[in-house]
Amino acid sequence: MINKSSWSIMTLSAIGVAIYALALLIEPNIRPLFVQNLFLHFPNFTKIHFLGGAIAILIGAFQLSSSIRRKYLYLHRILGRIYVISVAFGGLSGFILAVNSVGGAWVQTGFALMAIFWLGTTLNAYRVILQRDVKSHERWMVRSYAVTLAGVTLRLYLGLSVVLGIKFIDAYPILAWLCWVPNLLIAELYLWLKLNKVKRFNKSSLSDSY
Repeated sequence: MINKSSWSIMTLSAIGVAIYALALLIEPNIRPLFVQNLFLHFPNFTKIHFLGGAIAILIGAFQLSSSIRRKYLYLHRILGRIYVISVAFGGLSGFILAVNSVGGAWVQTGFALMAIFWLGTTLNAYRVILQRDVKSHERWMVRSYAVTLAGVTLRLYLGLSVVLGIKFIDAYPILAWLCWVPNLLIAELYLWLKLNKVKRFNKSSLSDSY
C-alpha cells in the first residue's frame, strides 16, 4: 500500500513510540508532568489507553504491508482483530481522558474528536471487511492508522516545541489538533492520488485495447 522506504520509517517510528508507551506504564520516573497527572487522577483509563495505543500502533504498521499480508493472510486476519480490539479499548479510554484533560475546552474537544475518528475509522474498516469489501477496508485502514500515528506525531511536535522554547501550556491546545488532523488529511490525499492513478491506468489500458 505504501513504498518500502516510507513503510520502514513509519514502522521504526511506531516501534519506538510503542516501546516508549510501555516504558511509561512500567517506569513512573520517566513520565512527563501531564502524563503523571493522568496516572494520578485516572490510573486505570490511562493504563488502558497507553497499552491499547502501543499495541495498535505496533500491529497497524505491519498490517499495512502488502507483502506481509500476501504471504501471511491468516496472521493478517488475527492481527487485524487484535488491532480493532486495541483501538476499541484505547479509543474509549482516550475519549474519557480527553473530556477530563487539562487545558480547557479546545484541548478536550481536539482529543475527544481524535478518539471518535479513531474509533469510527477502525470500526468502519472492520465493518466493510466483514462484507468482503477489501478495497474499502484498505482505505478505511489507512485512515484508521493515520489517526493511530498521532502517537508518533504528538511526540515529535512536543519535542519540537521544547526545542523552539514554546511553553507546554501554550503548545498543548494546538497539538491536540495538530497531532492528528494533518495525518488524516495526508491519508485522504494519498488515497485520492492512488485512486486517480488507478483510474488513469484503467483508462490507458482501455484505450490500448482498441
